[in-house]
Amino acid sequence: MGLSTHVLDTMHGCPAAGMQVALYSTDGGQATLLRRLTLDADGRNPDGPLLDHAALRVGTYRLVFDVKAYFAARGVALPEPAFLDQVTLDFGVADASAHYHVPLLVSPWSYSTYRGS
Repeated sequence: MGLSTHVLDTMHGCPAAGMQVALYSTDGGQATLLRRLTLDADGRNPDGPLLDHAALRVGTYRLVFDVKAYFAARGVALPEPAFLDQVTLDFGVADASAHYHVPLLVSPWSYSTYRGS
């Protein structure tokens, strides 16, 4: 399958539908934007994987989740500045033939991630 993500809103107990996400490839201090997307109703990347097996390469990547804008759009009263604005996850792909799933569990005050299946 390649690379995918899934975001769950732990404050409201639901998928983070509508959250904006950006995917970058990284090399040293340089980040190259690969794509921007809006999560679907299930809090997942729409239209298949972020990168399919043909496009996924061994290397380092960055996912940037626009947490502040998502919770503000949900009507959550956030302090200024918000505790979390964007959540940035840097991760490595050691085996481009494997499936890498990067879930995010998030609230305005905390987040957790792991390599999913």
